Amino acid sequence: MASHDPASDPGRIVLLRHGQTEWSASGQHTSRTDIPLTDRGRVLAEETAELGRRILRDRPPALVLTSPRARARTTAELAGLHADRVDDRLVEWDYGSYEGLTTDQIRADQPGWSIWENGAPGGESPEQVGKRADDLIADITPTLADGDVVLVGHGHFSRVLMTRWIELPVVEGARLMMDAPAWAVLGHYHGDVRCLDHVNLHSLG
Repeated sequence: MASHDPASDPGRIVLLRHGQTEWSASGQHTSRTDIPLTDRGRVLAEETAELGRRILRDRPPALVLTSPRARARTTAELAGLHADRVDDRLVEWDYGSYEGLTTDQIRADQPGWSIWENGAPGGESPEQVGKRADDLIADITPTLADGDVVLVGHGHFSRVLMTRWIELPVVEGARLMMDAPAWAVLGHYHGDVRCLDHVNLHSLG
């Protein structure tokens, strides 16, 4: 039986969530607010560079896109990634009037609220954020013929990208995790079936 050559595989979408900020540490919903990484966030972003190289198999990606938010752009730089360009579609789910609030604070007024089911007033609905993810995936899919595509962004939107990659509704993103910082790898099974190779990855062992 012939040995498997990973270099012959279709390119993958590799996601990297930005490092820790004060609001990610406290559980505050952060989309449009452009706050910097904490000192610990910067350290962890630097430390994840080696894992990123192993995920990418020491091969340069075909394309690296980053959210315009400083926390994502800084994470990409500290992780040793050269962003080809900023893509506004990589911004975090727009939380509207819930920006800066924790889930507990929101549920004090809206019991049982979930971003995955209800979206946010003045922000994005699950349908809107799902459409944004679908558009981005459609645009970058042709580039996968040239190698891996790295997307540096945010927690909730990365989880939306995962669900839409495997053709599940956005609400199923509630079942996935994406810490700050962590990696995810969206790949293919037998070359044509979309699958999740890795989720919330901190170590390859």
